[in-house]
Amino acid sequence: MKALFDIDKKDYDPQWEVYSRPSVRGIVIREGKLAMIYSQKYNYYKFPGGGVEANETHTDTLIREMDEETGLQVIPATIQPFGYVHRLEGRSTREIFDQYNYYYLCDAEEAVKAPRLEPKELEEGFILEFVAPHHAIEVNRHGSHGGKTSVSLEREARVVECLLQEGYL
Repeated sequence: MKALFDIDKKDYDPQWEVYSRPSVRGIVIREGKLAMIYSQKYNYYKFPGGGVEANETHTDTLIREMDEETGLQVIPATIQPFGYVHRLEGRSTREIFDQYNYYYLCDAEEAVKAPRLEPKELEEGFILEFVAPHHAIEVNRHGSHGGKTSVSLEREARVVECLLQEGYL
């Protein structure tokens, strides 16, 4: 899988302990729009996905996370690697958060089931939205996020830009 870009905040001491948590994220495109999770509380968009659990393949994680967060049922035969983003960031616990975010293009069944959101996701008001790419970029970069600041908002905007640059949208 190709590297899309790196995000390294360089806000850590290289001697700190490293905490690694790979994640998998799904890219579903329909009629020029992206299936993304919208946070009603913090006004941002993210690709559905999450952390890889023990003994789980990327395909398993993608199918599970898409179902849990969106209710979309991924069609396994359509899964194709798009690229990954490597993120390094210091934490207040004096550890380095080292994360590879793997993005996969895929399609899903037309019917959408009810998502099974975790308490934090419910609290943020996560909803599935098919969004125009430029709108997602604009909201993530220039919207009011209720004090929430995160490199993940910029990461998602940049991945959308990669999709645009490569002609997927």
